[in-house]
Amino acid sequence: MRRTRLAGALTAVIALALTAAGCGGGDAPKAAPGAMAAAAPDRVEPLPSPASPRLPVTVASADGRKVTVGSADRIVPLSGSLSEIVFTLGLGDRVVARDVTATFEQAAELPVVTRAHDVSAESVLSLRPTLVLAESTTGPAEAIAQIRDAGVPLVVVPAAEDLDDVGSRIDDVAAALGVPAAGTELRERTAERLDAVRQKIPARAEKPRVAFLYVRGSAAVYLLGGAGSGASSLLEAAGAVDAGKESGLTKDFTPVTSEALAAAAPDAILVMTKGLQSVGGVDGLVRIPGVAETPAGADRRVVSVDDGVLLNYGPRTDQVLASLVDQLYRDTP
Repeated sequence: MRRTRLAGALTAVIALALTAAGCGGGDAPKAAPGAMAAAAPDRVEPLPSPASPRLPVTVASADGRKVTVGSADRIVPLSGSLSEIVFTLGLGDRVVARDVTATFEQAAELPVVTRAHDVSAESVLSLRPTLVLAESTTGPAEAIAQIRDAGVPLVVVPAAEDLDDVGSRIDDVAAALGVPAAGTELRERTAERLDAVRQKIPARAEKPRVAFLYVRGSAAVYLLGGAGSGASSLLEAAGAVDAGKESGLTKDFTPVTSEALAAAAPDAILVMTKGLQSVGGVDGLVRIPGVAETPAGADRRVVSVDDGVLLNYGPRTDQVLASLVDQLYRDTP
């Protein structure tokens, strides 16, 4: 999963979940039982006219530094979301490595410079990058310092938290690459596409309650998203209520318990596609303690979105939102 605010939050919580693993509404929309649809084709859509960087530029990095970028010939984006932005700006041919979460087709053959979600400074430096793009949650800190100490320009972009961050992240990356006009074009295209999806959301007297579960069956990790999970903004944009947040969960994630699920009382459950596969599909999901007792579990209302795009908050976010809307409302009048 992506190395952003979500991945950082999960590090400590997964350890808690592993310790606890031995423990055990209204007019809701329905998704097709066992739906496993991905949000988008596993490709990004570059702008029609590739931009040509105008460098050098000096930009503000999210860690408080000023960074001068003299060349964008060899770019290393250290998250799937940042890779997606670079490729969509039309500069994918300059990318020489990827984070493990950059799974879209155009980046798939690039060497991976992260182990799990930790950056390998040695791997990055071996590729002689002229620019490294990181997020404020990228780490470990020692690896970031090692890259900087080697003299490589490294620009940190604030981690994504919600839909409002999409445009600013595009602008930040475009500025660092010396293609601000392309950034404006991509930001406007993305905003227009998001607006088009919003206009198609059915009006409902009662909003569906949706719980975001992060599950990894092979590790017995079952987490319920709360206010800081990163999913709230998407769910609210889709006309839904984040059931975990609404039930009072203030943490990013908390281990799934029957009590927490009962308090959330979701009408539908949102999961990542690989997570759903890891528990054996919908049949396995409803066997997680407490799930079957929720309205969502009883009716097997499950919404599945591809891991590589769900919380990226990048140029394909309109496709993520469209998938949520389609799956939530496809069976309603």
